[in-house]
Amino acid sequence: MTTPSDGTMPVIRQDVPTSARMYDYCLGGKDNFAVDREAMQVVSSHFPEGLDAARDNRLFLYRVVRYLARDAGIRQFLDMGSGLPTQANVHQVAQQFQPDARVVYVDNDPIVLAYGRALLAEDQSTTVIAADMVATELILTDPETQRLIDFSEPVATLFLSIGHSIVDDETLRSMFRTVWDAVAPGSFLVFSQMCGIDRAAVEEANEMSRGLGLVWRNRTPDEVAELLRGMDLVEPGLVEVVDWRPDPNQPPLAQVDEPLRPFLGAATKNRRVMEYGALLRKP
Repeated sequence: MTTPSDGTMPVIRQDVPTSARMYDYCLGGKDNFAVDREAMQVVSSHFPEGLDAARDNRLFLYRVVRYLARDAGIRQFLDMGSGLPTQANVHQVAQQFQPDARVVYVDNDPIVLAYGRALLAEDQSTTVIAADMVATELILTDPETQRLIDFSEPVATLFLSIGHSIVDDETLRSMFRTVWDAVAPGSFLVFSQMCGIDRAAVEEANEMSRGLGLVWRNRTPDEVAELLRGMDLVEPGLVEVVDWRPDPNQPPLAQVDEPLRPFLGAATKNRRVMEYGALLRKP
């Protein structure tokens, strides 16, 4: 497992929110701080449906990884910007259907690295790499990636709920191209990000996020479609993730903290922002 070169634990700041810890709070996790909970309250006051969108994305992760492992037979997963370990992690879902599945998690948030390494310390089929996900070539050639991933065989690369953290379109396209050039035919790429229903919702969400100190760019569905243009979509295509092969019987998420509970279900009444995504296959 990758460790800091000087053997020290990374510094974990508690005075500014991070998207990873805010996401953890939305999923009923406990690995977050007051600043993250306060930031999520601000988000919810502007976009009450944002909580549902975050939880929809985690439920999407389960369904798409289940499809990849159970139906497509994928046994190798590269999870870019993986976020904090929580319920239904990629390796846990994949190994239900492919017991020998191997997973490389990639993140540069210090608390993600600390908790992820603790969780996976004894799991030789899964590792966490400390890297910025935009450094795609370095990630693909990292010794830990090379140890677990055989690029001559199909790989599933996950970019789940990370597009809004990459403000430059060309950077995202370059990340996709680098992965697509490296993986074998029959490989898959999963992408999702927060979108607004129109330009006004996008700009309001972006301004709010910048005010919280987050690096953030909501896009419109058309802008996401343009990012993925030319890539082969698996049915049902590019959709709100809640509509990607829905399964009412899939395992539920943990309950959220009391202050967030009034916002559960807000997306059924108002949906100015949502998670939008797709599964793509390399021919």
